[in-house]
Amino acid sequence: MASSEVVEDEASASAAAKLANGAADVRRRRDQAKALLSKQAVKIATKAEEHERFIFKVTHLMGVLGFGTFCYLLGARPQDVPYVYCLFYVIFVPLRWIYYRYKKWHYYLLDFCYYANTFLLVMILFYPKDEKLFMVCFSFAEGPLAWALIVWRCSLVFSSFDKLVSVLIHLLPGIVLFTIRWWNPQTFAAMHPEGRAARVTWPYVEDKSYLWTWLFVVPLAAYTLWQLMYFLIVNVLRRQRLLRDPEVMTSYRELSKKAQKANNIWWRLSGLLGDKNRPLMYILLQALFTVATLAFTVPIFLSYRLHGIFQVLKVCAATWNGGSFILEVMPRQVVQKEKKRLEMKPIEQANLKEHMDGPSGDHQHASEEPSQ
Repeated sequence: MASSEVVEDEASASAAAKLANGAADVRRRRDQAKALLSKQAVKIATKAEEHERFIFKVTHLMGVLGFGTFCYLLGARPQDVPYVYCLFYVIFVPLRWIYYRYKKWHYYLLDFCYYANTFLLVMILFYPKDEKLFMVCFSFAEGPLAWALIVWRCSLVFSSFDKLVSVLIHLLPGIVLFTIRWWNPQTFAAMHPEGRAARVTWPYVEDKSYLWTWLFVVPLAAYTLWQLMYFLIVNVLRRQRLLRDPEVMTSYRELSKKAQKANNIWWRLSGLLGDKNRPLMYILLQALFTVATLAFTVPIFLSYRLHGIFQVLKVCAATWNGGSFILEVMPRQVVQKEKKRLEMKPIEQANLKEHMDGPSGDHQHASEEPSQ
């Protein structure tokens, strides 16, 4: 009996050791894959910066052509616009992650705009006829996302890949849902099903309480869930990582930095409870912003004219901000880059001279040794 128990204990210990080794091996491979991805992201972003001028020109060309093509599709085939959006999302969001990983901005991808865009992507690809999910996505797109485009001054600059993607992340969901709600032939068919009385709208609105439930209450609950997850990840799970590296940016760090520099109303409001509670005030202010913008989606949802005017307003705001950026900000950036380049030039020349002198000196000593 004793010997059998010893054998069982040894077998258990051996199995536990194998499991531990297997888990360690999985962690090691995961860390290696993560390190490899980060390394490749840095390499790609570095190459992009080396050819910045050329990339700007290509981006401007492709942006203008893409915008024109999208406008054509919007009028000629509105039913295809959602799939164009899906193509945009699955291509450009991963590219943005690569660039942001290099810049240490990758925590931006935890922001609400990506959460809302993911909802819309899932709806289009997997639940295109789910009217309730449509209303939730509508509320996200024409609520916080749309007003963030205006309030945070997103700029439509065709020569900047980053700014172009930022605008489209906030602008496209609303346009997609506008086409589905008002212009999509399939929507018209749903409004007038065969053998039934015509429906007034799609999605079908039973009453005002139903409208407020799916355009305000449920989206607000989904937003609250996102806020809790964001707080858990950024302020709890990754807190030490962020404290160790102040260069890693989050939305709060970026907004507080800009607000403090400008000493504007947002900085003063966020300090009402003291400097230590600024993150809490930021969450509260964002929650108030979300509540207000979600409530505004109800009249937009009911009015084709108001919804159309709102689309024009968003495009005009982004274009106006883009013009301001090109005329006011870009010249300063060019001057700063040129100044930095001139400051670095003597250092590069000194390094080059040292590099050239080193091998020649070694060669001279090597040639003198045989003569001795």
